[in-house]
Amino acid sequence: MNPAAIEAMSSALAIIGNPSSLHADGRAVRKYVEDARDLLAKSIGCAPSEIIFTGSGTEANNIAIKGIFWKRNLDVKRPIIITSAIEHQAVLEPALWLAEHEGAEHISIPTTEDGVISLDALQILIAEHGDSIALISVMHSNNETGVIQPIADVVEIAGDIPVHSDAIQSWSKVPFSFKELGLFAASLSGHKVGGPIGIGILVLQRGIDIPALIHGGGQEREIRSGTVNAPSIVALASAISKSRYSSHDVAALRHSFERGIGQVIPDAVINGSAGERLPGISSVTIPGALNETLLLLLDGEQISCSTGAACTAGVHRPSHVLEAMGISDDSVMSTLRFSFGATSTQSDVDAVIAALPNVVKRARSAR
Repeated sequence: MNPAAIEAMSSALAIIGNPSSLHADGRAVRKYVEDARDLLAKSIGCAPSEIIFTGSGTEANNIAIKGIFWKRNLDVKRPIIITSAIEHQAVLEPALWLAEHEGAEHISIPTTEDGVISLDALQILIAEHGDSIALISVMHSNNETGVIQPIADVVEIAGDIPVHSDAIQSWSKVPFSFKELGLFAASLSGHKVGGPIGIGILVLQRGIDIPALIHGGGQEREIRSGTVNAPSIVALASAISKSRYSSHDVAALRHSFERGIGQVIPDAVINGSAGERLPGISSVTIPGALNETLLLLLDGEQISCSTGAACTAGVHRPSHVLEAMGISDDSVMSTLRFSFGATSTQSDVDAVIAALPNVVKRARSAR
C-alpha cells in the first residue's frame, strides 16, 4: 500500500460523518468522497458519475455481469453471455452461476497460443447468435500471463452489444481510458494500484441503470447500496495521485529477470512473451519441476510467487488460462507466476536468479 494512501486513510478514519447524512459532518465527508471520485475519474478516462464504488473488483464484476444480463433480458430473451476463455474466476463464476440458475448460455472465446483472444472467433459468434447475446466480457489484460487483449477491436466488433472489461490488472500500469475504448462497463480494484484492500470500482456508462445485487439505502446510483467506505475511497484517490509505479522501470526489472532465467534455466519458457504484456507479470514454465514444489522451496528462500491467481490460492488445480493457450498438462503444472511492482528492485531480481538453480535442482529431484 502506497505510504501516501496509508496516511490519507489514517486521517480519514478520524473524521466523523456518514457521507449519506445531511448534517454538516456528513456533508464534509461527502465532499471528500466526491473530490476523490473526480480525481479517480480523470485517471480512468470516465465521467465522475460513471464511477460506482464497491467492496472489491470481484463485486464489481458480479454487479456488471449479472446486472447487464438481467437488464438485457427484461423485454427480449437474450440468453448468451460471451467471455474469453482466460477470464478471472470473478467473471467466469458469475457467468456460470447465471447459466445454472437463470437460464443463461455461456460461450467462451478461444485464444491463440500467445494468449490473445481470437477476434475471428468472436466475429463468428456474433454472426451466428446476433440478437441473442446479452453481453460480452473480455479482460483488458490477463492476470496470469500479463498479455494485453485487443479491447478496442472487441468493442468495434460487438457493435450494439454491451462490452464489459475486467481492467483490474491494467489500471495505472498501461494506458487505459474507459471513454476512448468505448466500453459499456469496466471493473477496477484498489489494492492493485497501491490503495487499500476492500475497495473496488464499477465504471458504468452514465444514463444506464442495471438491476442491483445489494438493496438498501440507494447509494451509488441505487446500484450498490450500503454506507460508502469514505476512508478507503480517499486513500485510493491518494494512491492514484501519488503513484510510485513506473511502467518503464518495472518492465526493465521483468526483462532483467527473464534474461536471468534464460541463463540459469536454459529450458525455461516465458508464456505469452510474443504479445504485448503488462510490465510486471512473468509466467514461467520450468520443465520437470512441479510448480507447487517450486513455490514452497522458493518460499523457504523468502521469495514469494504463485501458481496462478491469488484468489484461488489453497486450491491447487491446473490453470485454465494456460490450458486455453494450448499448453500441455505437464507444462501447466510446472508454471509459476512472478510479479514485479513499485517497490521491486534489481537486488530482488538478482536474489531470485541466484536462488533458482538450486531450487529447480531440488524440485526436479523430488519429482
